[in-house]
Amino acid sequence: MLYLTVMEAAPYSIYPLGDRALTIELGKAINEPTHEQVIQLYHQLLQNPIPFVTDIIPAYCSISLVYEPVLIHKAHPHLTAFQQISNQLIVRMEQPGKKQFSNRLVQIPVCYTPLLGPDLGEVAGHAGIDVNELIRLHTERTYKVYMIGFLPGFPYMASVNEKLRMPRKASPRQHVPAGSVGIAGEQTGIYPLESPGGWQLIGQTPLLLFDVSEENPCLLQPGDEVIFNPISLAEFHAIKNQLRP
Repeated sequence: MLYLTVMEAAPYSIYPLGDRALTIELGKAINEPTHEQVIQLYHQLLQNPIPFVTDIIPAYCSISLVYEPVLIHKAHPHLTAFQQISNQLIVRMEQPGKKQFSNRLVQIPVCYTPLLGPDLGEVAGHAGIDVNELIRLHTERTYKVYMIGFLPGFPYMASVNEKLRMPRKASPRQHVPAGSVGIAGEQTGIYPLESPGGWQLIGQTPLLLFDVSEENPCLLQPGDEVIFNPISLAEFHAIKNQLRP
């Protein structure tokens, strides 16, 4: 694989993804300082777009840019599309500017019950605690939304309490209901749509994580912070009925 190191001492690297995209990598591990750099660059690229870039995709430690190689070649015939976009990206990395955005805090109601979280007891048993303690541990933290992926609006959030960390299921379920809250390793996430999935399911939110009728269809965005609030089954159905009459 072609691999470009951006300046010998620079703490990031750029490499191509086929002939229509590239990735800039700022680190190798899940941590807030690295992701803060990712989100800072993401907002900078939104505010000061690179010509011919059609999509910007932030992740845990990286950002991928999708671009139009034919249009780039017409405008800059002496450079490859990868070289042109890389050069523009390096300019922005060398002039990061000041943080000009604020992290949103979003509160998500969750009903923790085996009826909606079929793995609730299994996760509690794996952790050696009862269900009430599991709920307390899962709701006591503020989680960072590191990236959106897998499904439209699916938030990858971290990090859960060490006691609750549990690997994905060896055999994924064929049907996971929309709104299901799960755990996979140190991550917690919410299924925005019904789909197959292998995360350990501990509850469900009545909120819509993805709504095509909204101007911004994804409820959560990279960089958001999330707090889970436990609710009863009756409250779950009341909120769900209000949102889905």
